[in-house]
Amino acid sequence: MGFQLLRGARVFDGHRFHERTAVLIEKGRIVRLVQDGDALPENLQIIELDGGILAPGFIDAQVNGGGGAMLNDGPTPEIMFTIAAGHRPYGTTSLLPTLITDTGDVTEQAMTAAVAAVQADKGVAGLHLEGPHLAPAKKGAHLAELMRPVEAADIQALTAAAQKIGCLLVTMAAEQVTPDQVRELTEGGVIISIGHSDSSYEAAMARFDAGAQGVTHLFNAMSQFGHRAPNLVGAALDHPSVWGGIIADGHHVEPAALRVALRAKRGQGRLFFVTDAMSLVGSGRDTFQLNGRTVYRVEGGYCPKLVLEDRVTLAGSDLDMASGIRYGMAMLDLSSEEALRMATSYPAAFLQLKDRGVLAPKKRADLVWLDDQCHVRATWISGVRQDQQA
Repeated sequence: MGFQLLRGARVFDGHRFHERTAVLIEKGRIVRLVQDGDALPENLQIIELDGGILAPGFIDAQVNGGGGAMLNDGPTPEIMFTIAAGHRPYGTTSLLPTLITDTGDVTEQAMTAAVAAVQADKGVAGLHLEGPHLAPAKKGAHLAELMRPVEAADIQALTAAAQKIGCLLVTMAAEQVTPDQVRELTEGGVIISIGHSDSSYEAAMARFDAGAQGVTHLFNAMSQFGHRAPNLVGAALDHPSVWGGIIADGHHVEPAALRVALRAKRGQGRLFFVTDAMSLVGSGRDTFQLNGRTVYRVEGGYCPKLVLEDRVTLAGSDLDMASGIRYGMAMLDLSSEEALRMATSYPAAFLQLKDRGVLAPKKRADLVWLDDQCHVRATWISGVRQDQQA
């Protein structure tokens, strides 16, 4: 394959918009952004885009399921590919399949599967283990009986897996991991996010200072901000290096709280979008099973919500990334630039995925073409348009 030139859309490079600009690709990588009048190479295929926005493909750090599949039901490369394919129509070209709290055997299977899935280059960028080192007091839809503290064997297994997978994100409660363990894990290449935790502000800050890089779904399943006890929410907003995923679906967090958090977050760490999606995204079903419990889709609001049989406990989301971006612009006072950053360059920076998230020379040609309302028209992975694949 020779050079490809995608032109005719406004180009968002992961940081800002460019007018009268095209994207030049060769062998699945970005060569450069091309301005009107720039010299072009020979052996060039020109792809005309009739308006809209051309941006880096979306990156989702927390995806439990999609396309009718849940990672916990069968942690294999094939299930991971199904999940990635279920989210691709919504602009996500890189995601971390997310395993919620499960047995040691299932966790080991997921880590092994992720190695092969990442190598296949089908939209799986790594693995997110959300548990089992969580706090029963903030279990959410997880099984408390499987939760436990971090042990020496866990550190050995996780650091070994991180070296093989390349991108391993692990959610842990501050109560279940010590600062020294956090330091050892992060030095071993594991990305630690604090979540499902009833942590104090001081305990959270100690783990952030030790190297924990983020918080999992800010506000949800964590100790809340108080004026005399800022707790985990306060620590996440106050620590300058900490990143935080947010679920922008209108059900997990009131928009006013997210607007305040977005204004309050200080430092280089930012808030970014995650979907926390379950299997129903990209499928036509209305229920699924989670650890033997039925989860129901309930219509209403900005998008449907997913709840357990009590119809109160949230069990992940029915959100896709493009919808989260539109919600951010409509409800969170975000500019189109900032909303797109929160799905592209910000999660790439948090996950240390240095080869994607921006349109710059030598980066992966993972792209999404949007209309002006941020509905997806097409995606590319490594320069291959996905809706043209067999």
